Amino acid sequence: MPGTAADNLMGQWPGLVTTDDTHPATLTERIALPIPGPALRARIEPNATAPELIRNFCIIAHIDHGKSTLADRMLQLTGVVEPRAMRAQYLDRMDIERERGITIKSQAVRMPWQLGEQPHALNMIDTPGHVDFTYEVSRSLAACEGAVLLVDAAQGIEAQTLANLYLAMENDLEIIPVLNKIDLPAAQPEKYAEELAGLVGGDPEDVLKVSGKTGEGVEALLDRIVERVPAPVGDADGPARAMIFDSVYDTYRGVVTYVRVVDGNLNPRERIAMMSTRATHELLEIGVISPEANPTKGLGVGEVGYLITGVKDVRQSKVGDTVTNMAKPAEEALGGYSDPKPMVFSGLYPVDGTDYPALRDALDKLKLNDAALNYEPETSVALGFGFRVGFLGLLHLEIVRERLEREFDLDLISTAPNVVYDVTLDDGTEVKVTNPSEFPGGKIKEVREPVVRATILAPSEFVGTVMGLCNDRRGQMLGMDYLSEDRVELRFTLPLAEIVFDFFDHLKSRTRGYASLDYEPSGDQAADLVKVDILLQGEQVDAFSAIVHKDKAYDYGVMMTAKLKEIIPRQQFEVPIQAAVGARVIARETVRAMRKDVLAKCYGGDISRKRKLLEKQKEGKKRMKNIGSVEVPKDAFIAALSSDGGGGKDAKDKKK
Repeated sequence: MPGTAADNLMGQWPGLVTTDDTHPATLTERIALPIPGPALRARIEPNATAPELIRNFCIIAHIDHGKSTLADRMLQLTGVVEPRAMRAQYLDRMDIERERGITIKSQAVRMPWQLGEQPHALNMIDTPGHVDFTYEVSRSLAACEGAVLLVDAAQGIEAQTLANLYLAMENDLEIIPVLNKIDLPAAQPEKYAEELAGLVGGDPEDVLKVSGKTGEGVEALLDRIVERVPAPVGDADGPARAMIFDSVYDTYRGVVTYVRVVDGNLNPRERIAMMSTRATHELLEIGVISPEANPTKGLGVGEVGYLITGVKDVRQSKVGDTVTNMAKPAEEALGGYSDPKPMVFSGLYPVDGTDYPALRDALDKLKLNDAALNYEPETSVALGFGFRVGFLGLLHLEIVRERLEREFDLDLISTAPNVVYDVTLDDGTEVKVTNPSEFPGGKIKEVREPVVRATILAPSEFVGTVMGLCNDRRGQMLGMDYLSEDRVELRFTLPLAEIVFDFFDHLKSRTRGYASLDYEPSGDQAADLVKVDILLQGEQVDAFSAIVHKDKAYDYGVMMTAKLKEIIPRQQFEVPIQAAVGARVIARETVRAMRKDVLAKCYGGDISRKRKLLEKQKEGKKRMKNIGSVEVPKDAFIAALSSDGGGGKDAKDKKK
């Protein structure tokens, strides 16, 4: 049947149809050709009980190096997405991901691929690239045997590339180095292939060169994955053990749990148990994501899929927990994941106090989908009831707040982010401070602040600039290595409080956008920190307090008093706004009193008459000040405390 659609399918899927194989199609033709229907695809789906035919891998890279675009080409080439349903960044499901052009959630998908005469199943996980979502990446790596390390052929190795590579090596994964975007005019594949080969070990010829945009080289990459990535290993006849690596909440179906089966098998309609919570459920549906939910008759060793039990309680499905069969339970749970350590804390408060229960439910549901989220209730004199929420970074804070507002229809205030301090008093008492209002009074022996180990990659011409910036932020240099003659890696120890605000902004502007930053926790250190109090009419307002380094206390005091002068409305009397460290005032502004013109009825005459009227008014103002209090409107608190107004943060975080 030459010239028919079946003829085209033979060219696109050689070896699947038992007729002649004389119509090989080019890759660009393959992408444009009709995709095989479900009946044809089913013929290359492997047997669920054959783990040697399964390959589990993830794609890791720095942000904006083309992970999601490469995943699109893989979905197209393997035929799991119909052409009419295809769209750019197919696996980025959230609107916020598509608007910003970044991946926030890891997405798992199962794809068929044939090498020679043997069909295989590829379980791919597309991971985020931003440093704030490293926990997503670490969980994805634990569910895989191999990792595709993707590097932009026009930009080269970036800081997060190194961080993700080290994570993959810690998990003993097979690393497949790949250069992407070779179709760009600025691409330098030979140069960066040498850099990448030197990093992972091997020859530059072993580095695959692909283009996620045009599809060039993607077929060879899929073949390399089948050849190089080891098949999953597990006890097929033993008790079922499956690791939960992600979950989502569905309004109609309840909690949907994503698992990687390590031992045994799971089947629909059997009772399963969660080994850490001891909760038991009936398995209503089990299947694979391909890339939409596709129910199956079960999952075997090495397979990645989803479970639906109909449970609505989000606390019963914990990421890192082990699922087993209730009738034949496993004796020992799988290793699980280490809990992420929050780096930045911020308060989240509903604008309308009656939304507090809705915010609590929303955080519960969001934690199911974002295991790195930590929160506990807190109360603010100014803002009412809310939550103290721990985040992995500023972008994480911004994304969580935006998701809460969009997905749960909430109107929120987020306070300025800060970090955790350990304060030791003279009597030996230790206090953990997550909020400046908790900073203890009295004699303080020592204050310890968290520090991070920062890795900065930049062109060698900016070495002096980067060093100057880090020194200004109380950084200590650990070392420096030249990756090539024009690219350098600098390592610093920096206080976390110094980098959570505008450090990345300054780094980008001073290096013309070429530098990249990655950081990880590195313990704590003693520092000369003080609490700056803001006083209105001599009364301390806890909500405006801040913990800053002694050298920057004056700058903060001047900035905050000037800001409050603009937003606090004028009273009938003069209101002093002061910034103080302990009992010492370091800055002051004054909100002038509203005054009535009492001299309006005086048409001249003796000056003593005018002076008498002014003195009488002055006495009245003084009496009013003694008995009056400054009413600070809620809008003023929101304007002073809110972390909004960063100006261009969206673009900054997208680049990062």
